[in-house]
Amino acid sequence: MSQQRTDQGRMPAPSPRGRVLVRGASRMRARTLHRTAGFSLIEVLIAVLVLGFGLLGFALMQTLNLRYTQSAASRTHATNLAYDLIDQMRANRLVAAQYPPAATFAAGSITPVACGRPVGPITVALNVGRWQCQVVGALGGDAGANVVFAPGGVVTVTLIWGERLATDPNTTFVVQSQI
Repeated sequence: MSQQRTDQGRMPAPSPRGRVLVRGASRMRARTLHRTAGFSLIEVLIAVLVLGFGLLGFALMQTLNLRYTQSAASRTHATNLAYDLIDQMRANRLVAAQYPPAATFAAGSITPVACGRPVGPITVALNVGRWQCQVVGALGGDAGANVVFAPGGVVTVTLIWGERLATDPNTTFVVQSQI
């Protein structure tokens, strides 16, 4: 601490906070410094408001992230299910034309309760029934499928389902492949 002398030549007395109290114009400066040393209530309220808006934006981003992640997972399931049916048709090329009429179903026509594991000899109907149950299990009860087998061995699988958190109620996924 530097040594300062007052007008009378004696040392000023230290304050309880460790500051040196001086008289005259220096006292006004010391008082001004004392008043501006902390935060005012309005500054704290503005800081809390800015922090609140930041946290609100973060919560909105998390909600959107959840929506897009679930949508991506549904599209991945749809891709795997469509290619699963196409691979079944490739494995059974001689009866591939029987798959489209059996595999096509409307939204809400398959209930997950009716799904079970096939036992005994595996037929096209059992394969298609298992596939339909997987579609409803992965994409929800409002899922539907349309399968078309065109001349020349071109298969088109269209899956339609409703996203649970999306603004658009129906999502359509189309895969076309040569058998």
